[in-house]
Amino acid sequence: MTHFDEPVSRVMETEVVTLQREDRLDLAEDIMRLGRIRHVPVLEGDRVVGVLSNRDLLAASLSRALEFDPAERRTFIRSVEVKEVMTATVETIPEDALLREAGRTMLRLRIGCLPVVDGSGAFRGLLTETDLLRVALEADDEEDAVVVSE
Repeated sequence: MTHFDEPVSRVMETEVVTLQREDRLDLAEDIMRLGRIRHVPVLEGDRVVGVLSNRDLLAASLSRALEFDPAERRTFIRSVEVKEVMTATVETIPEDALLREAGRTMLRLRIGCLPVVDGSGAFRGLLTETDLLRVALEADDEEDAVVVSE
């Protein structure tokens, strides 16, 4: 069994910052910038209803920001709700799905994260491309350790 044959629950982030649909983009921008976060799940109750990415935020503010000074830009994004710019069609993955399946899904859809849900569809965590890269590097380090000890 390889690392990629393990469930996503092994490596997913469980302490995840989330947003609500009615939150404002200025809050989202602050959270994402300060936390160095690229993807934020948007929840309604315990259900994922969207994902806000850095790209979504950039696209929303760039369309108007070119003609704004920084204060005007901030006022503009304060007036926009997350639901207006989030990606609302969200692919999720069950917490018992294999990392291999998650990686293939992310590559096929060209996305950087997958919200992880339990059997009832409730949000449990977030799996990112960084998490998958970490798994690959751990496996590579273990292979190096075996070669060195032989």
